[in-house]
Amino acid sequence: SLTPGHPEHGLTSGVDATTGPLGQGVGMAVGMAVAEAALAAQMGEDIIDHFTYVLAGDGDLQEPVSLGAAANAGHLGLGKLILFYDKNNAQISGSTSRADSTNINKVFEGLGWQALEINGHDHMQISLAIEQAQEEKNKPTIIIGQTVMAKGAATVEGDFHTHGSPLSPEEIAATKVKSGLPGDKDFYVPEEVYSHFRSCYKENHKVVTAWNTLVKKKSNTDTTFAKKYQAILNNNLTPDLKIPDFKPGEKMATRASFGKTLAYFAQHTDTILGGSADLEPSNQTKAYADVSGEFTRYDHSGRNLSFAVREFPMATILNGIALHGGFRPFGATFLVFSDYAKPAMRLSALQKLPVLYIYTHDSFYVGEDGPTHEPIEQLAGLRALPGLYVFRPAEARETAALMHLAFKINDRPVAMAFTRQGVPTLDVANMKEKAKKGAYVVLGSEEEKPDIVLIASGSEVHLAIDAAKLITGKKVRVVSMPCMELFDEQPQEYKDTVLPPDVRYRVSIEAASTFGWGKYVAEGWSFGIDHFGASAPAGVLEKEFGFTPENIARLVEERYPKK
Repeated sequence: SLTPGHPEHGLTSGVDATTGPLGQGVGMAVGMAVAEAALAAQMGEDIIDHFTYVLAGDGDLQEPVSLGAAANAGHLGLGKLILFYDKNNAQISGSTSRADSTNINKVFEGLGWQALEINGHDHMQISLAIEQAQEEKNKPTIIIGQTVMAKGAATVEGDFHTHGSPLSPEEIAATKVKSGLPGDKDFYVPEEVYSHFRSCYKENHKVVTAWNTLVKKKSNTDTTFAKKYQAILNNNLTPDLKIPDFKPGEKMATRASFGKTLAYFAQHTDTILGGSADLEPSNQTKAYADVSGEFTRYDHSGRNLSFAVREFPMATILNGIALHGGFRPFGATFLVFSDYAKPAMRLSALQKLPVLYIYTHDSFYVGEDGPTHEPIEQLAGLRALPGLYVFRPAEARETAALMHLAFKINDRPVAMAFTRQGVPTLDVANMKEKAKKGAYVVLGSEEEKPDIVLIASGSEVHLAIDAAKLITGKKVRVVSMPCMELFDEQPQEYKDTVLPPDVRYRVSIEAASTFGWGKYVAEGWSFGIDHFGASAPAGVLEKEFGFTPENIARLVEERYPKK
């Protein structure tokens, strides 16, 4: 349907965002306002100069995600953000007073907003409130409109049931008559409305023409501006990215190689905009922040965003940045906290937005922090989300190759999982080309048929390699599979070269839930961790959970089919 029950961006003309479940639209609006301010700092306020308006109801502001995003907006002083709050005091279950007594005016003032209260049915008050909001340069504004549910309806004005139920045909006809319209005509629009919109179109067309003239003039005199403007129009925001080099054998955590690669990219492009949810040192985004500078209420030229401990609001803000355009947004936290961001990631995927989600500390190797912070089911949950690529690179060079790819993907979000512990850098030829296929051979001949295939992702690729070297009397191939989704998209011919269809004994190895690996192991099995972790040094847990080359090799040999 072109008129779905909940509006969808990209499906219905004029829909700016798939706001989805309540509250997320507020966060997306904050992201749009951030992008406007950052882009104006780069391209000039003569070119980028618009307000961002968001319509919200009681339910939106009851969802904590909206208040978290509003806190970010207030802290950043986003003066061009205006929120209309339709305060009709009604929701599906009845009056809002049954469940909520929040003083929204005081809450938003406490978050650094200007709060205005008006009669939401008085057009003059609305106009004056908008003018007052636009005059406030250093604070976002919430306009609280006191309204009545189903205002103007013939017989059900003020009835909370109208929140979730359509008016009957008879009620619609009677309401039209009450409003001075023909009751028997569907989609009737008075001529004076058409006339008014035609005059508005003429005036707006003049504004657009003047803006296009200004852009053309600036493009002719400023080559940097012209290049950036064309990059935005063509949705090619990272055209010149080069990949940093890492020495084979060098040992480092993939979160560290991520941090080095991100900072390297930031030195060569000004289109990356994002930050961490208060885990900058742990997520390794500090080098990026140092290169990019901080985006603050006083200086919008920086490209590092400090979100505080707000994973869900952060993700909604990233969606808003992507919807606005002009930047490639990213946000970072621990993998175990991806659950907090999942609803917004779902809307990233639904809208096909190029948002990059960075998740470090990707397994029980977190160690002493214990089971609350050791991800188990998160990778499987992310892989279950339609339209999301999940990358879990094995080492530094694979990390750089996949990050380069992630910033080139324009039609879907990407989640990347990185290790806390160090892993050696592999010496694989053509890594960039191989990694983008989702899986490739890292040990064993591609031409020679193996007896056993070990498939692994992330840090377990090295475990698989070490285990393979301990297995005797069998030809063992090791496959790095950093992205199931990319591999599944490859031609069958390529997939068969990596996982020969007649080699039925395959074993997957990953320090996470085994859920989802079954489709790759044929008549083999999956080694993982299908229970919660524990608090102990990583080396102790490694042995306790059996993630050692000796244990893997023993199990692979013991379970090898007997003829």
